[in-house]
Amino acid sequence: MNESFKALADPTRRQIIRLLREKDRTAGEIADFFNMSKPSISHHLNALKHADLVQDERKGQFIMYSLNTTVLEEVLGWLLELTGTGKQTETESKSLDGKQSRQNIDSEKEAD
Repeated sequence: MNESFKALADPTRRQIIRLLREKDRTAGEIADFFNMSKPSISHHLNALKHADLVQDERKGQFIMYSLNTTVLEEVLGWLLELTGTGKQTETESKSLDGKQSRQNIDSEKEAD
């Protein structure tokens, strides 16, 4: 997941993610949205591929880039857990249930 956060730290890469959310695109189509060289765009695409956020597939003479939504969902899930709004893992849930049970017992003892 560290590679995902590293890749997402760059604003150009985040914009590429937004473009690919709309539809799959070639590197040339992506480059048309930026005022930078095609080798620079290629560098950003490679970083996104290395983080497994983007997948590429050859179609004829072109390479089409698309989002790997599975990895994005994992990153989003982690962020939601961090904020307390996401799903908890079974282990975290059991751990919290145990803490809450102990708190309830302690509260009952104090009330007596």
